[in-house]
Amino acid sequence: MIVALRGKCSITQAASWRFVIGSTQAKEASEMKRVSVKNRHITVVGNLHFPPQFDGSRKYPALILATPGSSVKEQIGAIYAARLAAHGYLALTFDPSFQGESGGQPRDLEDPASRVEDIHCAVDYMMTLPNVDEDRVGLLGICAGGGYAIKAALTERRFKAVGTVVANDIGEALRRLLPDFRKTLQEVAQQRTSEARGGSPRRDPWIPDTLKEAKAAGIDDPDLLEAVIFYRESSYRHPNSTNRILFTSYGSILSFDSFSLVPDLLTQPLQVIVGGRRGTTGQFESGRRLFDLSKSKFKHFLAVDGAGHYDMYYKNPYVEQAVERLAMFYSEHLRT
Repeated sequence: MIVALRGKCSITQAASWRFVIGSTQAKEASEMKRVSVKNRHITVVGNLHFPPQFDGSRKYPALILATPGSSVKEQIGAIYAARLAAHGYLALTFDPSFQGESGGQPRDLEDPASRVEDIHCAVDYMMTLPNVDEDRVGLLGICAGGGYAIKAALTERRFKAVGTVVANDIGEALRRLLPDFRKTLQEVAQQRTSEARGGSPRRDPWIPDTLKEAKAAGIDDPDLLEAVIFYRESSYRHPNSTNRILFTSYGSILSFDSFSLVPDLLTQPLQVIVGGRRGTTGQFESGRRLFDLSKSKFKHFLAVDGAGHYDMYYKNPYVEQAVERLAMFYSEHLRT
């Protein structure tokens, strides 16, 4: 959602079960295993989705998914992971450090450096699995996760192909969307001083908690209202998604830059997917900028006609178009 030094990573895993996404989104079911990855002292909890008729004697191509800001693994990550697993991939989606089922204090921290390191540690985990072909690992980032994915891929050569869906550089987006981001940084400074002196942490909503609240506030932006519908009033609402951001997170977010080193360091094949209907999130412009910056020998840009930012999270046929293109892209570049 839009409104460091490497650490040692270790791995644990738990039982598996069946996962079925909503009947209006897909018919398939996938085997899924709950896993955990250690990012320094923080336990990052994920769900590993398996291809149909998984064969334990085989090696498979694998994908790691980085999810939007405020989102948990049971939401957009699950939708895309289950569908890509149906195309023959082992697909891992996880809750970011400090959020969802993952550990870390303070809660609801949105820290770009930690989110990028979560991705590196997720690759470490995949490299320990006997059924993962280490030469066929790809990365998919969605919304803010798209920016985090690009940042990770700049130095992570274990990713052989990188895809994004409605990618945003969260730093650039918030510098553009906040009424006065310089004032926000001053407020962050004041809040840090308050907390250092024993004051309570401040947690703000990412978006209004209900449509009623949004309308009472005079909000009429279609993108924001669609976000409220998806996260707060649809069947995809999840109790682990708190809709709160630790206010001091803005200090690190506003200085974050996902794309500036893309021309120099992003060497992998790149698939950029955007919604064809432009809106206030800037996803179309951000995706186009990423595509234009890339000097990859293979890159492809897809604008899904009629789709807005949040349509690309869960609505058919938009998600199906994205998944079909991603499956084709990963098949070509991960040699499936």
